[in-house]
Amino acid sequence: MNIAIILAGGIGVRAGLKMPKQFAEVLGKPVIAYTLDIFQNHPEIDAIEAACVPEYVDRLWEICAQYGITKMKWIVNGGKTYQESVQNAVEGLNDVCSREDIVVIHTGVAPFLNPEYITDSLRVCREKGNAITSFPLYSFAGKWNEDTPEVTTEWVDRDAVICMKNPHSFRYGLICDIYEKAVETGLINEVEPHTTTLMYKMNIPIYLSKGSQTNIKITKKEDLELFEAFVLARQLHKDKKADEP
Repeated sequence: MNIAIILAGGIGVRAGLKMPKQFAEVLGKPVIAYTLDIFQNHPEIDAIEAACVPEYVDRLWEICAQYGITKMKWIVNGGKTYQESVQNAVEGLNDVCSREDIVVIHTGVAPFLNPEYITDSLRVCREKGNAITSFPLYSFAGKWNEDTPEVTTEWVDRDAVICMKNPHSFRYGLICDIYEKAVETGLINEVEPHTTTLMYKMNIPIYLSKGSQTNIKITKKEDLELFEAFVLARQLHKDKKADEP
């Protein structure tokens, strides 16, 4: 069984909105509904679980009903951090998943996702036990200096850098073991923000699956405007194809 875990626990402070950004509307439709559509329509995803801002759980169920997200089976409370939300979601599946099942973790505010990246993430995870969506760094980069953040003096070889994005896929048994060990050792309180940082600390190999730089996470208000343009362009492309003889 392949279960998508959609993280919708953030409150979106950097977006400067009056609501969590995953519930902001783009062309009359909530951002999270666009994200859920992708997993609802993917043939290899059997069910969906969400980790949601507690005050918006009822609203999320309403969105699922309105937009036909029939694969949504469980909604748990999101945490104050990414790690807490993932933990809550993973623990919420204790009575559902076997150790060999796969969970595909994706943020609700990344609706640019191409379905083929889900497919490849599942493929790699079946073979290796985990899969982190990634792509090469296409831009030149300088090393950020914490003491002088307004200036960089050190060049970074872009060919030696990989950019990681959502989704992250794991065999259920592996991700349970990661968080169990992280809690037991206290490591969970030392690293942020992702499961991958725990894996680095534990010397667990991270396997990479296909992704691209267009798989954008909505962080600021201008990202919502970019997504609106993306939706309009995609609709225009569909209309043109429909008009072709």
